[in-house]
Amino acid sequence: MADLRQLEGKRVVMTGGAANIGRACALLMARHGARVVIGDVDVAGAEETVDLIEKEGGAASVVETDVTSEQAVQRLVDTAAQRWGGLDVGFFNAGLQRSGAVTEFAVDEWDALFSVNPRHCFLGAKHVVPHLRENGGSIVLTASLAAIKGGPGMTAYSASKGAIVGFGKALAAELAPHRIRVNTVCPGWIDTPFNQPAIDFMGGRRSQEEAVRQVVPLGRQGSPEEIAGGVLFLASDASSYMTGQTLVIDGGVA
Repeated sequence: MADLRQLEGKRVVMTGGAANIGRACALLMARHGARVVIGDVDVAGAEETVDLIEKEGGAASVVETDVTSEQAVQRLVDTAAQRWGGLDVGFFNAGLQRSGAVTEFAVDEWDALFSVNPRHCFLGAKHVVPHLRENGGSIVLTASLAAIKGGPGMTAYSASKGAIVGFGKALAAELAPHRIRVNTVCPGWIDTPFNQPAIDFMGGRRSQEEAVRQVVPLGRQGSPEEIAGGVLFLASDASSYMTGQTLVIDGGVA
């Protein structure tokens, strides 16, 4: 059976590709034929991702991007469109994690979560949609299991990720007449350094791993690569009749 490259010739702009889930997604999309532009404030990490893609024969580049800045996000999207002659996929994956009891949680930390998590999805969509309107396309947003299932210490993070789910559903309805699909992926416990604030709140790695064994039906954390497969599906025509949906990849928690 021939190797099916699900994003052959597709042009992707994404945020948060320097490490963890973002890196795994960038690599998998490139392996499936996509040309990728990565926007990240961690330029060195994003360049490492690009090097990995290029070593496998793929095409990718980096634009330094502070996703809290509309000007920076617009520059990322427009640069990607100019580089590849248009765009087919916008994947808005940058994220910030903070944990803490609600009575002790600083307003500045709350605002920081919202300035990165839902706000950058709004900015990305705002500026990628004009490039997708002509031929249609796919927008994929990264939220979290925390968006639909809360837990102690997660009030602010859950709120910020829940906003992404609501935004994605409304945006899908708005953009359907333009043949632009919008779906959201919600990862559960994924074994990356991104979750360190939550791990610290839970009392350390050992306590967190025990909680995972008790709460996750599959009994383990996921890997970034296990999320990447879902993102590839949502970005590609394999999900051509899906929009406004929330794809939860969490080992069976929700």
